[in-house]
Amino acid sequence: MAVNQITATALVEQLGGQLRGSDVIVTRITSLQQAQANDISFLSNPRLRAEALASKAGVLIVTEKSAEVLTDRTLIVTDDPYLYFAQVARLFHPRIQAKAFIHPSAVVAPSAKIAASCEIGAHVVIGDRCIIGENTRILAGAVIEDDCTVGSDCVIHANVTIYHGCILGNRVELHSGCVIGADGFGFAWDKQKNEWFKIVQTGCVILGDDVEIGANTTIDRGAIENTIIENDAKIDNQVMIGHNGKIGAHVAIVACTGIAGSTEVGAYSVIGGAAMIGGHLHIPPKTTIGAATAVSHSIKESGYYASIFPLQKHSDWVKNAAHIRHLHEMSQKIKALEHQLAELNGNSSNQQD
Repeated sequence: MAVNQITATALVEQLGGQLRGSDVIVTRITSLQQAQANDISFLSNPRLRAEALASKAGVLIVTEKSAEVLTDRTLIVTDDPYLYFAQVARLFHPRIQAKAFIHPSAVVAPSAKIAASCEIGAHVVIGDRCIIGENTRILAGAVIEDDCTVGSDCVIHANVTIYHGCILGNRVELHSGCVIGADGFGFAWDKQKNEWFKIVQTGCVILGDDVEIGANTTIDRGAIENTIIENDAKIDNQVMIGHNGKIGAHVAIVACTGIAGSTEVGAYSVIGGAAMIGGHLHIPPKTTIGAATAVSHSIKESGYYASIFPLQKHSDWVKNAAHIRHLHEMSQKIKALEHQLAELNGNSSNQQD
């Protein structure tokens, strides 16, 4: 049930942290700029301290260091204000619960097993032998093909498509337009017919518990083995993950990233937006890939990697691009000069001898 109002004291009792200053009744969570006397906001970036000082928020969620600056305010002091903000926001805006209802326009195969507590929206299609767990919501227009398993407390938003045989764990959330289990891009060239021959994609997609997939993201099924997304992985909108890939637990992948087939991303890694990652590669756990970075080979050591060229004026970029085109030629000239210098130094040394 949503919280309409709560005291700062009650927040600390539920979520932890340390309350400093007078108690305040909180009715809304909002930004520093918009907050008023009964609102709560947070400061996680020290560069925004000026905005926090000017804010009219009745309660501020801050770190110990920021609390030293923000005197004469009601504060909740915690190690991670951003996480605390997320937890407060969940109190005010809890997840919508399933209504235990099947819309008359839904098409459900007789062999499908759907828990009585599920909510099945308008024009949903659920295929043969599907299993849907307790309290799962499948919203308007979603299609779940034959032999799929969907765990408990999942949310399948409008117009999601889950191809045959895919397996979803518990508390999975799939946003509108995403496609789980389409065929991987696999073709063999037939020299005799001078055309492509499609490779049958016999694997499936397996999503672990607490996985969230953004709108219009596509995850291809495996050619032989399965494509696996492990527990608590978070994948943004418009991401493409190729067949036979493996995304480790707690990985975060930002929008517009493309990951080619049979690539493994280790647990706790973060992939920045629009990164392009080649196929059959390995990225070790706890690796960060910067936005728009192209990864063409496996990474052996965890760390932060980026290859994006920094923004600059067009006139400067044109000059630098001209130099880049001649890098190989310049390298050859430098090697020749080094060789000549070595010969000169050698001759000079011989003369001294």
